[in-house]
Amino acid sequence: MTTAQTRKNFYVIGDVQGCANALRRMIKKIPESADIWFCGDLINRGSDSLGVLRQIRALGARARVVLGNHDIHLLAVAAGARTLNKSDTLDALLAAPDLEEWLNWLRFMPLVHYEYGVLMVHAGVLPSWTLAQTLSYAHELEAVLRSDDYKQRLKSIFGNEPNRWSDKLKGDERLRVITNALTRLRVCDAKGGIEFKFKGEIHNIPANLRPWFAMPQRKTADTPIFFGHWSALGLHRSHNTICLDTGCVWGRHLTAYHYPSGEILATAE
Repeated sequence: MTTAQTRKNFYVIGDVQGCANALRRMIKKIPESADIWFCGDLINRGSDSLGVLRQIRALGARARVVLGNHDIHLLAVAAGARTLNKSDTLDALLAAPDLEEWLNWLRFMPLVHYEYGVLMVHAGVLPSWTLAQTLSYAHELEAVLRSDDYKQRLKSIFGNEPNRWSDKLKGDERLRVITNALTRLRVCDAKGGIEFKFKGEIHNIPANLRPWFAMPQRKTADTPIFFGHWSALGLHRSHNTICLDTGCVWGRHLTAYHYPSGEILATAE
């Protein structure tokens, strides 16, 4: 057995969103020999975002993290590019004496993670993107977040327009679509454009829309994809994808999926 094969033993966890108690219980359930992948939205809405970050960083090389929309929102708020929403629970984190250290830790995390032939992303992948393009476009956004002037660049990546991809997009518009696809996507229109308003259960999707993973001729269809973000979808396996946002912060539970066995673990806050 090769070294790579012995390491092909990991659990993927859905949106934690500040639920430090549920995460603590989950980490205790997971064998120390296994790596732990996190689908993004580590923080916000829950009561202990700082506690979540500390636990994940303490995992060291066992942890794989991708950024979600709430994680990027924190970076923007701290940079003065956005204001807090009424539902945000980031005050303790923003007041932490080591805030800058946490911001730097987060902004150097990737937007996608690809390993063992498996892709992890927070929200989704546009149907027109190949795996290679997805990785490349994610790197474009990562380069901005890791740049010296990232605070000035952050404000421009927020917004709903344009809502569809074109290879001709440049600058802020290009980054905005990349950000929205990787961290906010749930459903697409017939032409592959992002529809932002729908956040409900899959059986309530309007007839003119489809889940991003069920779009015809999706170019990443042959790649197993783990994602979160869509709490109303919950634990959902379809079209070679698995959604792991099971709404822990909304009183449900935190879910971990073991790869390759398919074992499911769950803990509550």
